Amino acid sequence: MNDCLFCKIIKGEIPSSKVYEDDTVYAFNDIEPQAPVHILIIPKEHISSAAEINADNSKLVAHIFEVAAKIAEDKGLADGFRIVTNCGDSAGQSVKHLHFHMLAGRDFTWPPG
Repeated sequence: MNDCLFCKIIKGEIPSSKVYEDDTVYAFNDIEPQAPVHILIIPKEHISSAAEINADNSKLVAHIFEVAAKIAEDKGLADGFRIVTNCGDSAGQSVKHLHFHMLAGRDFTWPPG
């Protein structure tokens, strides 16, 4: 997608603070962190939202969670972390490219708010 913010970040057209990259996944620090650690983990393939996860791309989503575990280990997040994805406008999805927020470094409550 030509106008997708995250696709432009993956292509290097927009700078980011890279945390991790492989052939299929890119992770970078959020520019408006909601926790001391706030990393966005995204597939390089454009998938608009979690509503588009299917049998053809679900292995990529599983890999994203493997990457999250690696990042947590590398960052020393033994106390825990939260993974969040928003799906659709009413859920607060502001960029229409599947992404997972990895949040850590503070205590979280449930429900969030």
